Amino acid sequence: MALSNFQRKLNDESTYDFSGLKALFINCTLKKSPEISHTDGLMQMSKTIMEANGIKTELIRAADQDIAFGVYPDMTEHGYDTDAWPSIQKKVMDADILVIGTPIWLGEKSSIASMVIERLYGYSSELNDDGQYAYYGKIGGCLITGNEDGIKHCSMNLLYSLQHLGYTIPPQADAGWIGEAGPGPSYLDKNSGGPENDFTNRNTTFMTWNLMHLAKMMERSKGIPAYGNQRSKWEAGTDTDHPNPEYRT
Repeated sequence: MALSNFQRKLNDESTYDFSGLKALFINCTLKKSPEISHTDGLMQMSKTIMEANGIKTELIRAADQDIAFGVYPDMTEHGYDTDAWPSIQKKVMDADILVIGTPIWLGEKSSIASMVIERLYGYSSELNDDGQYAYYGKIGGCLITGNEDGIKHCSMNLLYSLQHLGYTIPPQADAGWIGEAGPGPSYLDKNSGGPENDFTNRNTTFMTWNLMHLAKMMERSKGIPAYGNQRSKWEAGTDTDHPNPEYRT
């Protein structure tokens, strides 16, 4: 992905060290490879900025994976013959930053984006070493493309979902591009104006840097402080004013 002169200048003049961080991009296009994905086109901008700043990145196109439907960590334990999600979940847990990209269909995120959120949700009850929910300390954002309205609606849904699962969301954690209302060119189509759109480029750049900054801050602080938010402590019945009835002696 070719960056603008100003985007490259930001990279070249940065005094911040993001090396050691990892980012996972999940593209929820409905198209399998090698079909062109307009969502991929926008995600590549954020991915390129991160890589220029020393972050190790990976982009997964969910449609290429044999992901089972469900809300459990491994759906082969619930009637499915195969399920690619457990291996993806390992990459999710290994990453400091997660960016979900989706096209807009009927004003909503794609069905694959819904499935990805459901599978992320299936792991949300797991705990980290501090007894917090497993996604605590991880940073989330989203990128949206389409040729109909819905960027803010899709972003609202995705970012709410991620924070509900335990992700931390920085300011300006979403960006997107849409053409004129109704049928028309998509992001990478000739003369769409998408890759040149200043508003989209600015917001994608701001989102990317905010994700990187917050991930570095989280690394330095070693995550969210483990006090007052530990499920393991709550379930141990530490609230003596309102003891958990399951743990009464």
